[in-house]
Amino acid sequence: MNGGLVLSCTICPPQWTLRWDTKTSNSRYRIIHHKAASSSSSADSVVVSGELLEQVDKELRKGDDRAALSLVKHSHSKPGGLKAFGAARQVPQRLYSLDELKLNGIETSSLLAPKDTTLGAIERNLLIAALLGFISAWNAFDFGPEELLYITLPLFFLWTLDIVAFAGGFSSLVLDTIGHNISQKYHNRVIQHEAGHFLIAYMLGILPKGYTLSSLEAFQREGSLNVQAGTVFVDFEFTEQISQGRVTATMLNKFSCIALAGVATEYLLYGYAEGGLADVNTLDGLLRSLGFTQKKADSQVRWAVLNTILILRRHEQARTLLAKAMSEGKSVGSCIDVIEKNIDETDI
Repeated sequence: MNGGLVLSCTICPPQWTLRWDTKTSNSRYRIIHHKAASSSSSADSVVVSGELLEQVDKELRKGDDRAALSLVKHSHSKPGGLKAFGAARQVPQRLYSLDELKLNGIETSSLLAPKDTTLGAIERNLLIAALLGFISAWNAFDFGPEELLYITLPLFFLWTLDIVAFAGGFSSLVLDTIGHNISQKYHNRVIQHEAGHFLIAYMLGILPKGYTLSSLEAFQREGSLNVQAGTVFVDFEFTEQISQGRVTATMLNKFSCIALAGVATEYLLYGYAEGGLADVNTLDGLLRSLGFTQKKADSQVRWAVLNTILILRRHEQARTLLAKAMSEGKSVGSCIDVIEKNIDETDI
């Protein structure tokens, strides 16, 4: 999804401003599943948390990102504060080999080269149906060369206009809308993908600002055909660093994990990723612009993959319920509340 740290993370190719998006054994970082933390807390704590998140939603609607982030950051020391924000337990940063990732049940080839076969199949079937329909109409109405020209020229003009003026945005919007309506698999995958972005960002200390789950929703909200489904973040700290020509290691680590969170979520749920190619390419482009060698870039990506997947595994229940809340169109504050009530406190 423009504005904010956007890991547009959709499953359809996301764009960012930063817009962006298995069981293991013998693992060096083995996952220990704990019983979900109890959601019971004092009435006062619940009230404080509820009022705080309502205020966060209010500030985000006003466009005051700094005020919203300040509220969240300063809530930790208060009863009913937001304990999970920026509290993810992370693995040490170093160069991990592919074998070490495999020991943790991670096959990077199924994760870092996503190909949207579901939407691709829908697009091919639509083209075949359109061609068959055209041939049937030609035979039924006995179209001559002139009629054929009158039909094909306007269609060719509209197609060219979409490519030139909207970079294929209208075609993508139509295809994405059809995909959501005829393929439950595609629809669910987009939701889970964006929930991954949202959860990882929040747990690494980047505040989500908003989200959309389809190109149509993004178009209705932002009025642009070139905006995909995705999650937007409060990213003024990142943009300030970019404007100064430098990015801290801490910020780069957060960016790397958030960028890969969508494909990592898909990998955990389906065994491979289909969406998020733009997320991977954006991260690759950032690392190249920072002058990373291939070895250093590989090290950054492998660490981010391992770190992100382990966080997602530890907090599977929170991600599942977050995805449900997002599918219901809940506000950012309500989604954060879902995370806070279902996070495993023993793993942060």
